[in-house]
Amino acid sequence: MSGQQSAEPVKLTSKEAFDLVVEALQAAGANDRAATATARSLIAAECDGQRGHGLSRVSSYCAQVEAGKINPDATPTAERISNAACIIDADFGFAYPAIDLAIGELTVLARTEKIAAAAIKKSHHFGQAGAHVERLAEQGFVALLFGNSPKAIAFWGGASPMMGTNPIAFAAPVPDGAPLVIDLALSVSARGKIMAAAKAGEAIPEGWALDKQGRPTTDAKAALEGSMLPLGGAKGAALALMVEVLAAALTGSHFGFEASSFLKPEGPPPNVGCLFVAIDAEALSGGSFAERMATLIAAMGDEEGVRLPGSRRLTNRAAAERDGLFVSPALLSELQGLAGR
Repeated sequence: MSGQQSAEPVKLTSKEAFDLVVEALQAAGANDRAATATARSLIAAECDGQRGHGLSRVSSYCAQVEAGKINPDATPTAERISNAACIIDADFGFAYPAIDLAIGELTVLARTEKIAAAAIKKSHHFGQAGAHVERLAEQGFVALLFGNSPKAIAFWGGASPMMGTNPIAFAAPVPDGAPLVIDLALSVSARGKIMAAAKAGEAIPEGWALDKQGRPTTDAKAALEGSMLPLGGAKGAALALMVEVLAAALTGSHFGFEASSFLKPEGPPPNVGCLFVAIDAEALSGGSFAERMATLIAAMGDEEGVRLPGSRRLTNRAAAERDGLFVSPALLSELQGLAGR
């Protein structure tokens, strides 16, 4: 097929994809710690089927590093303000090294105090929220994560985007199995999915978003310029407001209407925040948590048609491990160009 590029997806192993992302981020100027932590999270999201938090983010991340919007030499720091709480300063860099630091702190604090919180400030897009709390659940903690993001949803009754899609994630240990993970944005759909659709030139379902004139749209690019519809109407808008308080006000960070875009290189750092809470499951339950969870999981398994929330990620993860990752030739070419290959 001389002179014509195949439209067939190209297969990469997760290691090949990881190396490519690390090279791209380093070429943009990111330090080794940031490039490695970020690439690990992006590849994990891609393997779990969360394309909006995966490889599609690399080009915008690189552009923001080059513009100085993401601090390429950021060094996250931790300040323990009590035996059960710490503040993580992400130093206006990538969120992922700061999250690694927060999880390390929480593992120690929550094991000792039985419940602990970590507030992350001066942060950026944190990707697949469920993956972060899953890491804590694998160590025996019930974990919660609240994070805010640039404006995308209007206050209920308003017309202009003011709040972020503001993900909430929850994870809990499951005896003899992968953790139960619940991860949801407070818009009808995650903004990352619309971004991925726009990048692929695909339409989005009706009912996800409005264009900048406030009209329903299935055009992903028009949706990115307009506003997202909240999950569950007024209730979803109220939850998004709750997250603005927990993730922004409580961490001293920007609200959604103050934060710059996660997607564009223009402007100052977004300066958003997030809040982690980790609870020692067995300690708080008096040693009964594993038995209670086993009963719950068994009850769900006995109901025909019931699927454990988050279980699709495990199917996707196993398929990626077995078959590799498949990316479009256009995306692969973009990544190779960013990596200088």
